[in-house]
Amino acid sequence: MLSEANEQFFADMATQHLALTYDDVRLETRHAHNIEPSEIDVSSQFSRNVGLRRPFVSAAMDTVTTSEMAIAMAESGGIGVIHAGLEPEIQKSEVRRVKLRMNGVIDSPVTVLATDSVQEVLNLCESKGYDFRTFPVVDSQKRFVGLLTGSDFAFCHDTETSVEGAMTPASNVVSRTGKVSIQEAYETMSSEKYKTLPILDEKGQVSHMYLHSDVSRIVNESEAFNVDSDGRLLVAAAIPTTNEGLERVRLMRKYLDVAVIDSANGDSFYAFKTLEAIKSEFPDLDVVVGNVSTGDSALELAIAGADGVKVGQGPGSICTTRIETGIGKPQVTAVYECARAVEDYGIPVCADGGITNNGDISVALVVGAASVMMGNRLAGTKEAPGDILQREDGSMVKLYRGMGSASAFNDSAASRERYGAQLSGPRLAEGVESFVPYRGEVASVLEMCWLGLRASFGYTKARNLNELRAETKLIRITNAGLRESHPHDIMAPRR
Repeated sequence: MLSEANEQFFADMATQHLALTYDDVRLETRHAHNIEPSEIDVSSQFSRNVGLRRPFVSAAMDTVTTSEMAIAMAESGGIGVIHAGLEPEIQKSEVRRVKLRMNGVIDSPVTVLATDSVQEVLNLCESKGYDFRTFPVVDSQKRFVGLLTGSDFAFCHDTETSVEGAMTPASNVVSRTGKVSIQEAYETMSSEKYKTLPILDEKGQVSHMYLHSDVSRIVNESEAFNVDSDGRLLVAAAIPTTNEGLERVRLMRKYLDVAVIDSANGDSFYAFKTLEAIKSEFPDLDVVVGNVSTGDSALELAIAGADGVKVGQGPGSICTTRIETGIGKPQVTAVYECARAVEDYGIPVCADGGITNNGDISVALVVGAASVMMGNRLAGTKEAPGDILQREDGSMVKLYRGMGSASAFNDSAASRERYGAQLSGPRLAEGVESFVPYRGEVASVLEMCWLGLRASFGYTKARNLNELRAETKLIRITNAGLRESHPHDIMAPRR
């Protein structure tokens, strides 16, 4: 719920035909009882059914998010959006890699027959590139009869021995039937001192399997991770507004938590058509659509069935849409109007672009965003695609480019489709490429974002995002106020 004071604030701005961005506003402190850091809850939503422990999202850009970034984002409480500039099978592989990083449950584990030889299983491992050595063993009716483990391989001196002769029989294996939670699996394996727990169906066939190493990590080490109900990291992927979009979803659905329809103009015939196609075939899959910058556009997407809306046309540091086309609304006003428009539909808004300081995150959340999508701040990290380069002055940098840049158009069909550019002939670039400073690991960057956000909650005396929005007032500042907000009238120390 947005505060009445802020609604009046934006109404006053509208009467003056003014739209504002992050440097135009600040938040007022609030007098109330003190808030302890332990009371602060920044959990939020990226889409209708997919939550965030921390409201941070990495941009679907080819110099920002592949699997390494998405893993780091989820392990820091957020979510990464794998970019669409990859071939469909490669994008699927990247999404799958994120999903299997914390594979607490192994669905449909690879089984071997009791009548196979150990050598045949080793040959299978080599041909398929399997790096694991634990296999449920089944009979001709696919019923569970034993477990072949790394120890069984190690102590098998004749690889022509049958699997039945080398395995641990089912009578000596701990297994369970029916629905078993990760916590129950962990407790069972810990008490029985078994590293593997096969879960059987009513026919005695293996439906899935738990590994103690994965389950233990999930239970004991991943409290801050953003995971699904099976303990696997959450992941999103960008989808183009072409016929290929639905095909990509079909490829990735098994591993995908959110499909993000990624277009420079989210209020287009093709974006709505893609949304309709995906929701028609996969009604249980959350779909976020972007980008838009007006309340009317956000509302139409909500009515059409979007599970989230991505807001931002031109605020990114490498985006030139506004200067090339004259299109785009300053981000604070755009986020506010879109969030207010879809409030009754219960779907979240993601503020995409324009975040330059930690305090901008708090402002975005106060005016209605449920999350912020970042590109520039993450492109310089270790986990972003690309090499770390050293410039002549010794500084370390990484390449960062807009998906509407000329080089992205040359390299990526997805970039051309996103901006409606042709394969050949004149093309209007709506972005540039440049370098950003190397910033180390993503976790360190996001930790500073979190510390800034936590401090904002302390100043505004808010315990959660609802209180932050309902109680915190915006004020407009002048250029003099902006200058005063930054370090000024000082001399840098000599080194």
